[in-house]
Amino acid sequence: MRRVTTHPDVDVYLRRSERWPEELAALRPVLLGCGLTEQIKWGKPCYSHGGGNIAILQEMNDFLALMFFKGALLADPDGVLEDQGPNSRSARRMRFTSVEDVNRLADTVRAYVEQAIDVEDAGLAVGPAPELVLVEELRHRLDEDPALAAAFAALTPGRQREYNLSIAGAKQATTRAARVEKYVPRILDGKGLRD
Repeated sequence: MRRVTTHPDVDVYLRRSERWPEELAALRPVLLGCGLTEQIKWGKPCYSHGGGNIAILQEMNDFLALMFFKGALLADPDGVLEDQGPNSRSARRMRFTSVEDVNRLADTVRAYVEQAIDVEDAGLAVGPAPELVLVEELRHRLDEDPALAAAFAALTPGRQREYNLSIAGAKQATTRAARVEKYVPRILDGKGLRD
């Protein structure tokens, strides 16, 4: 049997949980029983192996999610993994809405954690993101302002993508152009959309 070590910060998180406390308490020993190390990262219980992030627990309004960081690289014979959203590339999550769900899926969780550990140990990575195709309004604004273009190029690919997605999300060209102008000061300051 593997040695199970809990982290006091996760203890505090579980005591404060108001949405899914029973489900968290039921899922925690399953994850720790797989030999994972727990800690709080990004304000949530995160489980790792050998320094690599394996999974994180996320309390949503309608469900508790167990999100596998490299879930796209896992086989999903039980069909329980789902994308987090239309722009998600690597993460996949399982949903739980009751302790019964946790108990029913415990063996599946163990099998998927074992796969995720194998992926981490093998050093596998999700392939590079496809080349970013900028929305017309952003591309036009960057073409006419070299300083803005340089600042945008200096942003991380994730920040560039997030700006592009936010701007592209507007249905009307005037709204897209207005969003570009709204974001110009943040881009020039080297900040992401949510910084």
